[in-house]
Amino acid sequence: MSLLHTLNIAHLPEDLQVYLSLYDEVKNARFLQQQLLQGNSAFEYAFIDASIIAESFRRFGISPATTSLYAIKVSRTPSVNAATVEQHFSGSIEGKPLPFDESAITRFTDMGKVKKTYKLTELGRSKVGAGRKGGAGKGKAHEDARLANGDNGGEEAERKELEMMVLGLMALRGAT
Repeated sequence: MSLLHTLNIAHLPEDLQVYLSLYDEVKNARFLQQQLLQGNSAFEYAFIDASIIAESFRRFGISPATTSLYAIKVSRTPSVNAATVEQHFSGSIEGKPLPFDESAITRFTDMGKVKKTYKLTELGRSKVGAGRKGGAGKGKAHEDARLANGDNGGEEAERKELEMMVLGLMALRGAT
């Protein structure tokens, strides 16, 4: 059983939707990866630029060691619906289904990898280091003290900023 989440995309007809499920403790990642690499049409979960397919699988795809997995299916015909996707995910993915919500996304997102992948490693540093360059910031010592006192409010703001930047980069790359 999966906990299927359905998204309606504004520029697509209502009967063409995006379906998402989240799984943890995945036991058959090697099998799923092989199906994708072999081009098995029953396992088409994403559109990937053919010129960078190897890089895309390496950076974003499933690996034999994957234990947590977002499964995404984009409907291209009305015959691909919630029931057929639910059946396929449940029959193909050996793992524990989880609710697809904000806390799950936060739990399974490696912010360091996201920053590195999208070359956003300086995100958040400009505000912290501004005081050392004559700006209004309070510097690294202040930031370290704030974190030591359990104030991680900056993490939420940084995550939101990172999210906006990544979505913007995806939109720009998709438009070129």
